[in-house]
Amino acid sequence: MARHFSTVRTSGGAVVCDSCLIADGPWLRMKGLLGRSDLPDGEGILLRPASSIHMAFMRFPIDAVFLARDLTVLKVVRDLAPWRMASKRRAHSVLELPAGTCARSGVREGDRLTLES
Repeated sequence: MARHFSTVRTSGGAVVCDSCLIADGPWLRMKGLLGRSDLPDGEGILLRPASSIHMAFMRFPIDAVFLARDLTVLKVVRDLAPWRMASKRRAHSVLELPAGTCARSGVREGDRLTLES
């Protein structure tokens, strides 16, 4: 269970999140954002591998960005409410962000994101 923090940017250089936890171990992926009361602006969690997420027991909405292996955006789900689910076939990972982040940073399908340590 590794914990890494990275900055995520769009191909145009816009910062999507400046403190992104990379959850690449089974326990960290399973826990995700459960137990948190919010997700502050600038933070996020990258679940990998993952092609679907659920919002069971969550207390706040999020933006979910489904990514291909090369970090190309396959699908953006804005304001995913608690007790909902979302998925994208063939997605390799999911970036969970505070609700409204995708609209502010301009993330959309077809963009290619980058991770910076």
